[in-house]
Order: sequence, then structure tokens, then C-alpha cells
Amino acid sequence: MKTNRKLGMTIVLALMFALLAACGGNNEGKNAGGASSSPEASSPPASSSASPSASPSGSNAAADKVYIPVISKGFQHQFWQAVKQGSEKAAKELGVEVTFEGPETESQVDKQIEMLQAALDKKPQAIALAALDSKAVIPLLQKAQAANIPVVGFDSGVDSDIPVSTAATDNLKAAALAADKMAELIGGKGKIAMVVHDQTSRTGVDRRDGFKKRIEEKYPDIKIVDIQYGGGDHLKSTDLAKAIIQAHPDLKGIFGSNEGSAVGVVNAVTELKKTGIVVIGYDSGKAQMDAIRSGTMAGAITQDPIGIGYWAVKAAYMAYKGEKVEKTIDTGFHWYDKTNIDSEEIKPLLYE
Repeated sequence: MKTNRKLGMTIVLALMFALLAACGGNNEGKNAGGASSSPEASSPPASSSASPSASPSGSNAAADKVYIPVISKGFQHQFWQAVKQGSEKAAKELGVEVTFEGPETESQVDKQIEMLQAALDKKPQAIALAALDSKAVIPLLQKAQAANIPVVGFDSGVDSDIPVSTAATDNLKAAALAADKMAELIGGKGKIAMVVHDQTSRTGVDRRDGFKKRIEEKYPDIKIVDIQYGGGDHLKSTDLAKAIIQAHPDLKGIFGSNEGSAVGVVNAVTELKKTGIVVIGYDSGKAQMDAIRSGTMAGAITQDPIGIGYWAVKAAYMAYKGEKVEKTIDTGFHWYDKTNIDSEEIKPLLYE
């Protein structure tokens, strides 16, 4: 009997050890943090990138951080790099996460709309947008409004009341100042022309109209003989400016409405070896600054691109927090030429 009892105990113990070993083996697929090491389980769930608290990459590493995508008109000009710098400055101060992107050229309205849709799909806390087309983006802004995602415009507004605020230069007034300078420099009479970056964005329309209306209303002896649209591309703007100059040999001045447009005009005047044409630009950048110092360009209007980017993100964050935001944030403008380009007032507003 003792032998049978011992044998029975041995069998029971053996079964218990086997059972314990099997249970322990089930834990070998777990890592130290308790997450499964299988490929399926280690990948983020498909819905994680759409979570309001998820970071843009879909990771939850920054789950408690406010995310604000900043969608620009482009990257090809130094102006936008300065705006990006301002947006990143605000993001650092506020402790929020921003991404800054834009299409390759300022004529790619469809590409920008795709970027805006992708930003909405990530369900950010707010969005900052510089619209290439003041009407085409409205359906997506309506989606943002329906999802309670506040939108702040920067540099360029839209034909809608949906944006809670717009951080921008008063382009009508700034372009009117450029027109006054043109009139002064050509003696109040003669033929002039304009190379404008587009006729779809709020900046393109306002700078064109601000300049044109001031000339028409205040300077009857000045005639605008041509207005061309170069998409902000300096190569296309060069060709357009050349064609204008060749068609009007007695032309006295040309206004370029943004960095690319103005650089194109400078290139055309230089390549055709034309003297006596007053060139007035808008924005900054090394090529314009060099042209002003050399006398090829008479002067330009400078905005505050760093301030524009800064206030775009700050206003978007304030709107997300439910704080009062001014409907329009005027970021200011100044005239600069060779007499004040290195002054303490102007120098911080210029970028290379």
C-alpha cells in the first residue's frame, strides 16, 4: 500500500510540474512591458492616427500634446521659411506640436487641398492655413467647422467667415504704399505694368487691387498698360516681364507683387540690359536685397513673416483653448530701400 501511495504521489507531483511549465510557457510571448511581440499586435491600431490625442505619425508618444498642422502656400521662397521659423517659435513657447508643409509651387491648388484633407483626417486640435485659392478650400473648412476644429488663416484669407482669425499684412494698404512710391519715383506720369503672383489667393487679389486702385484714383497721368500673372515663379515671371518690356519700350516702371514675381522682374531688366525702369517689389530674400543695394530695384514692401507664422500658431492655440481671438491680426508692413535696408527697424524683418 505504501508503495502504491508513493507512486500515486509521484504521479500527482509530475502532473503539477507539467501544468506549471505549460502556464509559464504562455508568458514567453510577452515582453517586459507586457505587450505582445507578435507583428500584428506591435503595430499601432489602424484608428490610432485618427485619434484626436494621437501625434501626426500615429504614435501615442505625444498623446497629451496639442497638434496644429500649418499648411502654407509653398516652400520655394525664403518668405515661407521665415513664416515656418515663426510658427516653430510659437510652438516651442506654447508647448504644442506643429507640422509645416506646402505644395512645390504656388499654382498647385489641388495639391494644397489634398494636404488640408490629410490634416483634417488626423483630427488636430486646430489648423493654420494660407489658402492658395480663397474659394476652393471652403468645403474643407466647413468639414473642420463641423468637427469643431478651429481654423486660423495666415498670410492670405478666404471668402468665408469660418476662420476664427487671420494673421496677415493689410495687403491693400501695403500695395497702395508701393503705388505711391512708384508714382513718386517716375515723376507722377508714364506707363507702368504689374507682374502679380496669382488672381485666386487673397494676397494676389489684394496686392493687385491695392496697387491698381491707388494709381487709378490718385495718379491720372500714370497708365497701367499690362497686368500678368506668374504664379510666384521667378522663371515664368522673368519671361512675362521680358514680354511686357519688349511690347512697351517706353515703360517707366514694373511692380512685382511677391518675392518670386519681383525677382523675375529684376532678372528681366538685367537680362535685357534695360536702364531707367523703376522696379518695386514685395517681400524680401537675398536676390531682392542685392538688387536694392545695387540699384536695380528701387525698393520693396516688407512684411513680418516671422510674426505671421508666430501669430498663426498662437491664435490657433488660443482658439482651441476657447480664448478670445481677434478676427484680424494685422502683422504690419514697411517700405525699405537702400537708405534704410540696414536700419534697426527694418533689418529684423528681412530674410535671406
